[in-house]
Amino acid sequence: MTRPPSHRLLAGLIPAWLGLLGPVRGEEAPRAVVELFTSQGCSACPPADRLVSELARDPGVIALTLPVTYWDYLGWKDTLASTSFTARQRAYAGMRGDRQVFTPQAVVNGAATVVGSDRAALERSIRDPGTAASLPVAIRSEAAADRIIIDVGPASEAGRTAELWLLPVVRTREVAIGRGENRGRTVTYRNVVRGMHHVGSWRGAPARFEVPRTLLATADADSYVLVLQAENNGPGRILGAAKGPGL
Repeated sequence: MTRPPSHRLLAGLIPAWLGLLGPVRGEEAPRAVVELFTSQGCSACPPADRLVSELARDPGVIALTLPVTYWDYLGWKDTLASTSFTARQRAYAGMRGDRQVFTPQAVVNGAATVVGSDRAALERSIRDPGTAASLPVAIRSEAAADRIIIDVGPASEAGRTAELWLLPVVRTREVAIGRGENRGRTVTYRNVVRGMHHVGSWRGAPARFEVPRTLLATADADSYVLVLQAENNGPGRILGAAKGPGL
């Protein structure tokens, strides 16, 4: 994960009515962020990739694909993978204390983890508030000519703090896999994360942030997702999220 020092950032208190932020243009507010850790070299992953594609059509779910690198040694280097996604998956396992790192693995709202191809378990995690499947902090963004303006609402509980991240994504990417366990298969990936940019720190009060649109010029990304995530020596519960255009 990168924290580039060049961000043009504005954060501070904003009018109280922004604490009632809702989705833009009548869109449904997201209730869950699903992160799928997958690999082009994993024969068990295509069913999970298809499931994430289906979830991505749900307006209340932000479904993300994060390809990892530890399958690359088996004869096919994942064309979309990043070592930062491998590190993020391992950091989640460290925070949970179970050390479970595998593909396909889905993490819901930074809390619950399930086998990424297990539709029933994944849907239960999305629905069940007991697995932190709710996003209590509202986020709204607007893309202007040269910047993205982000408004974050107040905390629902006192003492909450979190970090705001912008994730450039490719909405759809089709890959023909030439070697490895999936040799000869063509897989379509949805909402592939192409980077993670730290926007700023949120301290529980309504705040506004601005970042340059050039952050979206990452490996052909054509949209973005915003994630507000608690952190304590590693990624914790996701408190809020928002979709960019076209998602």
